[in-house]
Amino acid sequence: MRILVLGDIVGRPGRTFLKSHLNAIRKRLNADLIFANGENAAGGAGITAKTAEEIRKAGVDAITLGDHVWDQMNFEREIDQLDFVCRPANLPSSNPGRDHLVLCSAGKRIGLFTVLGRTFMGPKVSCPFDTANRLIEKLRDEADALVVEIHAETTSEKEAIGWFLDGKVNLIFGTHTHVPTADGRILKGGTAYQSDLGMTGPRESVLGRDIEACVGRFVDGLPRKCPVAQGDVGLQGCLVEIDPDTGATLGFERIEIREDDLVPSSADES
Repeated sequence: MRILVLGDIVGRPGRTFLKSHLNAIRKRLNADLIFANGENAAGGAGITAKTAEEIRKAGVDAITLGDHVWDQMNFEREIDQLDFVCRPANLPSSNPGRDHLVLCSAGKRIGLFTVLGRTFMGPKVSCPFDTANRLIEKLRDEADALVVEIHAETTSEKEAIGWFLDGKVNLIFGTHTHVPTADGRILKGGTAYQSDLGMTGPRESVLGRDIEACVGRFVDGLPRKCPVAQGDVGLQGCLVEIDPDTGATLGFERIEIREDDLVPSSADES
């Protein structure tokens, strides 16, 4: 069983890339399921039901979210109708939306959930470590394999939860910073791990935003709108392979595919 997981989808450029190329990429990588973080999919901040459906129709089977989950007006009224979307599991229980998903492929069940980090992050959330443990226990009899996302600012918090969950889940991956890390590997307990997958969007940018506007903010400190950039669009993520019989993680590969040439640049860490 092969699962492709994509870093944060950024705005229209990221969505358009998926619509144009994801089906071919799925066939090329022989991916059974595709997951993606969609918290920046609508205008670079948040998501709407319309953009979520657009991403699903492009070929993404499940969408996770992060700290920008409620940035778009009225999404809190839409999320319950989207059975392929889950919000961060450690938000207050009064928040709408699902705190996990279970997806089926070839008769096997894959559990998926996200936790938000607490260091330098805005939302007030429950402990991601405790929340992850609770959901893993809940999903023990509901899923044959588990994929966990840590949406967090600091690498140290991501690494800590990676080691904390090693041996308990098949894959734990980080999102939020939009820059892929080079530490993807299978940990000693058998869990695949990468601190940050990067993003699905324009690499000729500052984290997906217009270069000139972002640089200007740093240079003179004046407020500016930073629109989503347009150049060098592609996807970044990882591909994990799971034994459908034993549930063991067999392989891990970092994935990068750019629009210019659609030639993948990957590092096999299996």
